[in-house]
Amino acid sequence: MKFMKSTELGLSAMYRILKKSGAERVSDESADELRRVIEDIAGQIAKNAIDMSNHAGRKTVKAEDIKLASKQFFKN
Repeated sequence: MKFMKSTELGLSAMYRILKKSGAERVSDESADELRRVIEDIAGQIAKNAIDMSNHAGRKTVKAEDIKLASKQFFKN
């Protein structure tokens, strides 16, 4: 028996992302795995952004905190 895990992102959005990226067909498992990976990455970015805002003496997380925290996931 599979237990349902609470997620923040909708599965239908994962299907759309994969389709818009060129996938002809999308398995349920691939959409679910994409959701899991994106949520893991988003959690890491959020934690880093919170650390940055705290370090700057702010309680508010700003867009620039997110941008800086996400740089490690993108090649420029």
